[in-house]
Amino acid sequence: MGLDLDYYAGQTPLNEAECEGLKITTISTKGELDEFEQKYIEQAIQWTIGKKIKIDLLLSEQFIKSLHKRMYSGVWKWAGVFRKSEKNIGIESWKISTELKMLLDDVKYWIENESYSDDEIAIRFKHRIVSIHCFPNGNGRHSRLMADLIAEKVFDRKIFTWGQSNSNLPSESDERSKYLQALKKADRGDFGDLLEFARS
Repeated sequence: MGLDLDYYAGQTPLNEAECEGLKITTISTKGELDEFEQKYIEQAIQWTIGKKIKIDLLLSEQFIKSLHKRMYSGVWKWAGVFRKSEKNIGIESWKISTELKMLLDDVKYWIENESYSDDEIAIRFKHRIVSIHCFPNGNGRHSRLMADLIAEKVFDRKIFTWGQSNSNLPSESDERSKYLQALKKADRGDFGDLLEFARS
């Protein structure tokens, strides 16, 4: 049975080889895929609750890969593995580790020097890791969970509400539309709307 994925605004299509990494062969539609992914994402979120995670571990390539693996390994064989293909968003795949290292160093610097507010550090991290686009799929949801973990584990703040939606931000929702508009503004260096949306 083939996988018929009907992508919606802001999503990055998978190539044929990546689609072949699907572990659950009975999935044939985007709706079914979202349902299975959400189940494992919720398990990953549960794993983080009440867990003490030191900053040096949280802000490491190892943790970023392991969190993605935790979120998607029930569905995708390549969960937790950096992409090897080029996408309509993100840097060239061979630069991922280097750019991620620069981001992690920057975030540690921002935290140590209080360069921005606590929320803005988490949101700037979220925005930049998506622009790197480490993985074939799930970058938006992974980046939102990472921002939540930075807010909670680093700054002892409540996690973000992301427009009061679940981590999926449904395709035809006003929340998704506001989110995508806020991301476009952040692309131009204006993080105000994204910060507001994250706490709405």
